[in-house]
Amino acid sequence: MRMPTLLAAASSSVEVNPWMILPFGVLLFLIAAGPLFFEKWWHHQYPKVAVGLGLITVCYYLFILNNGGRLLHVAHEYVSFIALIGSLFVVAGGIHITVKGESRPFINVVFLFLGAVIANLIGTTGASMLMIRPWIRMNRYRITSFHVVFFIFIVSNVGGCLTPVGDPPLFLGFLKGVPFLWVLENLWVAWLIAVAILLGIFYVFDSINFRKPPAEVTDRMTASETWRFEGLPNIAFIVIIIAAVVGNKFLPPLVPDLLMIAAAAASFFTTSKSVHQSNDFNFAPIKEVAWLFIGIFATMIPALDYLEKHSAQLGLHTPMQFYWATGLLSGFLDNAPTYLTFLAAALGGQGLSINKPADIQTFLASDNHFLVAISLGAVFFGALTYIGNGPNFMVKNISQQLGVPTPSFFDYLLRYALPILIPVYALIAVLFFSRWRIF
Repeated sequence: MRMPTLLAAASSSVEVNPWMILPFGVLLFLIAAGPLFFEKWWHHQYPKVAVGLGLITVCYYLFILNNGGRLLHVAHEYVSFIALIGSLFVVAGGIHITVKGESRPFINVVFLFLGAVIANLIGTTGASMLMIRPWIRMNRYRITSFHVVFFIFIVSNVGGCLTPVGDPPLFLGFLKGVPFLWVLENLWVAWLIAVAILLGIFYVFDSINFRKPPAEVTDRMTASETWRFEGLPNIAFIVIIIAAVVGNKFLPPLVPDLLMIAAAAASFFTTSKSVHQSNDFNFAPIKEVAWLFIGIFATMIPALDYLEKHSAQLGLHTPMQFYWATGLLSGFLDNAPTYLTFLAAALGGQGLSINKPADIQTFLASDNHFLVAISLGAVFFGALTYIGNGPNFMVKNISQQLGVPTPSFFDYLLRYALPILIPVYALIAVLFFSRWRIF
């Protein structure tokens, strides 16, 4: 991606004190534990916590390392990241789907598959916000926890690994220099296998559930589905946003970001209030993402710079090891910084820098299985817990507001994620990263 001379010249060659990684670890711990153990305090204080921890790193790089160029480089990446996530969130909030009747298991499978595809066009956050309410309405006579869980598995996580737009980790990789089409070219087979297996498992569960209700309820459930879409002109704004992302490498710096922000503003002001009200649209979710990622982008700088020089200390040497390490940490931390952390480690192991797009190209040319492993680990395992990926908690909260039963944190992990996802992910590991790999 083209950047100003000062940004391109930013270097991480200075040795970083490993103690400066501590703010990054503290922030990730609080992001994971705050909503679970001290929700009220966290809800009011997280902006101060994120900014305060970020300022520690900013001061260190400005006054100790005298490396303001490194901060400018990261600031530009943060602006691009928030411009994409925020614009897709706003535009998706301007589209409303109305569903009448109730769906059979096959229709539910088709809906989830479409959600997996759409997630790559408007992001997993946008797709989750757009489709969770219709999903609940079309299953309202027999909605159970597993309907919410599989929506999180497929639409909020696994589905979004075909484009950099799909999931935040992949967009961060794009900002670092991973080609836009590399994701589709190298991950589509794993995407298809994982989505197909999860849809198959869901179909079995849903077929059993469909046969349980009394006959009078079943008659109502089998009524033909009637769909109505409002706010379809917003599709044009989605096209503009995607074009801005693709044009990142050709347009002057900040122009793609301004185009995305302009598309979001046009969408917001041209969408009728009734559509926003139907979607219960508000800016609270994206405000939370913006505040938290100020802290994440700042505090992860020392971690990334340190790993470039000391990645061998992690003891990771194969794509299989990177897949499981990235995945398991992504399940319990935010998967976006986890992706960058292990990408920096993989590059550092080959004497390359995550801050040099040319080094990214060299890395991909040597063996792209490492980046495939890191990408799949970050995106897929984000579904392992509610805290693995931002949309997970949003879907849970919306479902609860609409009276849908949702599993607790540990019930989700032990009853659904571990017994269902881990075998699927283990199969992916064997097919792609073991000595018996066929892809």
